[in-house]
Amino acid sequence: MSTSASGKLPQPVLTPPVQRGLAVLDRSLFSLDVPLVAARVPVAQMTQFRREELKNVALHLPRVQSIVSDESADHRRLLLCVSEKSQLPAEILDMLALKEVELVQHTLKVDYEYWSADQILQAILPEDLLDESPTSFTQVGHIAHLNIRDEYLPYKQLIGQVILDKNKALRTVVNKLDTIDNVYRNFKMEVLAGDVDFIAQISESGCMFKFDFSQVYWNSRLQGEHARLVESFASSDVVVDAFAGVGPFAVPAGKKGCGVMASDLNPASAASLAENAKTNKVESNVRTANEDARAFIRQSVLDVWTTPFAPYTTPFTARARGKLAHQAAKLSLDPSAALIPSPPAAPALPPRKLVDHFVMNLPDSAITFLDAYRGLYRALYELPGAKEAVELAGPGKLPMVHCYCFTKDMEHAEEDILARATLALGMPVTVETMDYKLRFVRDVAPKKEMYCLEFRLSSEMVA
Repeated sequence: MSTSASGKLPQPVLTPPVQRGLAVLDRSLFSLDVPLVAARVPVAQMTQFRREELKNVALHLPRVQSIVSDESADHRRLLLCVSEKSQLPAEILDMLALKEVELVQHTLKVDYEYWSADQILQAILPEDLLDESPTSFTQVGHIAHLNIRDEYLPYKQLIGQVILDKNKALRTVVNKLDTIDNVYRNFKMEVLAGDVDFIAQISESGCMFKFDFSQVYWNSRLQGEHARLVESFASSDVVVDAFAGVGPFAVPAGKKGCGVMASDLNPASAASLAENAKTNKVESNVRTANEDARAFIRQSVLDVWTTPFAPYTTPFTARARGKLAHQAAKLSLDPSAALIPSPPAAPALPPRKLVDHFVMNLPDSAITFLDAYRGLYRALYELPGAKEAVELAGPGKLPMVHCYCFTKDMEHAEEDILARATLALGMPVTVETMDYKLRFVRDVAPKKEMYCLEFRLSSEMVA
């Protein structure tokens, strides 16, 4: 057996027994006996032998203990990376003989639990399907969501069971049966393995979300995008989320202090949205609805004006809470004690009556709803004081639009998106539009990308 430049012997390569054509998963078929040589080392000397004398020939395999028990309580066995004594270098054999360390044969037993999902599937699937192992999935709470390609469908139950076995946080494995092409943004799915339980609970951005994954839309890959957009909001902002889903933008924004108007057309999403706002104790900041997005956008500016959000107040710091507790304790002991003077009260802030952001997270068609912003403020301007308030704030305080969209024109993505936005709005949306940005979000498919089109509405657009 050859050694490396460092003098170390190569480690054995373990692979599970090949079981092609397996129809039902039989875990017992993946047990393997690995013959090894072991050195019987006195317990008191084991650390020295492992780190010094035998470090270049000791067994180092993931998830395998290299030191195991021996029939003698005074000794332990150090497993070596060879199957026969003759494979050890002569100097190692001479050193062991000099120190009276016995070499014995040892059988390392590995079973189904040892192998990874990829290794098991490589041993099961036909040879013409081994270029890729279909072990990737999106995790939604306890659910693994697969999108199995057609050529792997005959083996979908095997694939699902292996993935379930090898990922202890999972209880359910599902396969997507169709595309998200219905108005409610959900898709049919089949359970491949595990419990038939679609009620997922997820923690994201410091908030808890609960929903029926079979009835609503959720994409764990967008967690970073959710956080990025919410981070861009000021705590005092008012946000309208017209395609809110179960609340991945709305609930964290409400927790931040934003006033939020959130709606989704899917009744199941709207119900989960309301429940998630309550669970996260932001229902005073997040008003929920189950309405058509176009109508909701246009009505939202009127509702915020007529029923404004309370002004944002900075939460007490731990130090301020401590000071109040100290004063309360002091008064309880001596009611005549003088209170620590409070700082002068800050001027009262006005209620929040104008929208600062519109979020449109329906990439497949949100861009076609941009017509909702044309003439958005016509009805608002008829309400007392509204036009004056908008004009006083100035063009730089008109709402920002954050519109998610897809494009298949990879080489001319910006031109494609701006052309469609202009057509939908009925007014030019260009790189010169105030606060314009076009941000790449992610690759959706080999010839499909997701972007976020951002721009500030102009006085001409909303008038």
